[in-house]
Amino acid sequence: MTALLAIGTQKGLFLATSDDDRRTWQLSSAHFPGTAIYATAFDTRGPGPRLLAGVDSSHFGPTVTVSDDLGRTWQEPDHAPLAFPSDAGATVERVWQITPAGPDEPGVVYAGTQPSALWRSTDGGLTYELITGLWEHPHRSDWGAGFGGQAVHTILPHPGDSRRVLVAMSTGGVYRTGDGGKSWAPANRGIKAYFFPDPWPEYGQCVHKVARDATDPECYYAQNHHGVYRSTNGGDTWESIADALPSDFGFAMVAHPSTGGTIWSFPLTSDGQREPVDLRCRVFRSTDAGRTWQPQERGLPTGDYYPVVLRDAMCADNASPAGVYFGSRAGEVFASRDEGDTWSTVVAHLPDVLCVRAVTI
Repeated sequence: MTALLAIGTQKGLFLATSDDDRRTWQLSSAHFPGTAIYATAFDTRGPGPRLLAGVDSSHFGPTVTVSDDLGRTWQEPDHAPLAFPSDAGATVERVWQITPAGPDEPGVVYAGTQPSALWRSTDGGLTYELITGLWEHPHRSDWGAGFGGQAVHTILPHPGDSRRVLVAMSTGGVYRTGDGGKSWAPANRGIKAYFFPDPWPEYGQCVHKVARDATDPECYYAQNHHGVYRSTNGGDTWESIADALPSDFGFAMVAHPSTGGTIWSFPLTSDGQREPVDLRCRVFRSTDAGRTWQPQERGLPTGDYYPVVLRDAMCADNASPAGVYFGSRAGEVFASRDEGDTWSTVVAHLPDVLCVRAVTI
């Protein structure tokens, strides 16, 4: 088994490889040096893994590139693969998310961007078409920008129905389609937006990340801007699962790849104090869908710890037992090969880590 770990940073994409069951890692030099990589993904539906990267160049702008040989070569389009129609009055500022669809839709890849828009590719991520049903939504003029920008950062195609997709954006909240993207409806009932005069609006929530349960496709977990929630009815309603956590603020939310009810979070003190609770580097795992949470810190740094883990800087791989990974804005990346029970350092002293994705082949 070979484990692959893609690490997107403010100054390039790094690829780590392990051939000894994730005990040790070999790190590449930077791909696309000097560019910010906010999104990366492995597409394992084909004969070999395809690696996709959202490359954000301050000189050339954003693009998506793909590699079918694990980064030895890259296919870079001649023209911008994501571009609004000339009459849209908008330009793509950043690619925040890349998500391959399910196995029943080979070649389909979704991308989420800033400003908040959803795109669909049918050629494996080389070119994309704007999903106008979301872009032309009557709520769009009310969607705001979170601290990092206004972006679609979560894309969850339904595993049993390709017409159903759930997205989340900051700010705007959760939206769903059941007709392949033609129409979209907000799905935020129960998610609090404390910063509004009405803290329970139909939309406008600042949802930081949503993950789907491994075995129940109607069960979702959301990390909100203060608030951690679970929905057991496909997003119709949400209930808090934050009571057993040391804080309800954070960015990341990761679900186990195959065990239902198991999720990971990295709580931070508050929106005004963005540092780990009690200055301790700890991941929290729940194995009962958020009813209880257990800290996991064996092997992680001890002593005061300040760095933040961003929304896409935590992930799990597809092995058994699952590997869990996270990177910090201090440029460290940590890995666990036993579902968070113990941790080791993959690499340190990288630029700010923006995203991580892992897979075993």
